[in-house]
Amino acid sequence: MIYFTGDLHGDYDRFKSKELKKLKKGDTLIVCGDFGFLWDGSKKEQSILKKIEKLKYQVLFLEGTHDNLDLIAQYPLEEWNGGKVRRISKSVLKLERGSVFTIEGKRLFVFGGGESPEMDLRTADGTWWPQELPTIEEVMLAREELAKYDNQVDCIVTHECSSTVRHFIDMDGEHTNIMTHFFDEITEKVSFKKWFFGCYHMDKVIPPRYYALFEKVLPFE
Repeated sequence: MIYFTGDLHGDYDRFKSKELKKLKKGDTLIVCGDFGFLWDGSKKEQSILKKIEKLKYQVLFLEGTHDNLDLIAQYPLEEWNGGKVRRISKSVLKLERGSVFTIEGKRLFVFGGGESPEMDLRTADGTWWPQELPTIEEVMLAREELAKYDNQVDCIVTHECSSTVRHFIDMDGEHTNIMTHFFDEITEKVSFKKWFFGCYHMDKVIPPRYYALFEKVLPFE
């Protein structure tokens, strides 16, 4: 089974929750951004990653707005299940932006990243990365990747959401960027069954097929 959850922010106790304890050997957990266990490369962090490696299910994640993207980029890039990943360890993988993966017979389009609301403060202390937002080239490559599958996937997994969906969460939010514009575009052009995202720290279903995730763990059924 494939399961989805929201931002972990480096909190290992989340893996001790009743919902995650239900996952079995061979299952897959996908974290919708802000994984948080790759931040400073410390010995403590490496120790926690080893504990995650020992879980009975594999852990996949995409970048959010609180992940050290320079550190993650140091891990080897490889092809996996139709897309590109950074291999953190044997069973912990970072899913690269713009890839389409086939997992458990399901086709997933992944596009991580976002825009940090506290960008100015984090720039000052060196914890903001400009690559949190995609380049025009990355968006174009993602379009090409989706076109290979005739713009048909089972699921879309992101950290941010489209501006259209954002209005259901924040009625006063008017700010847009290259990523939200792209997500509005694929909402119209791509056929999908479910869209999971994690940036709002809430668990909310936005009918008929959008899922904001934080602490809940939802299966793809």
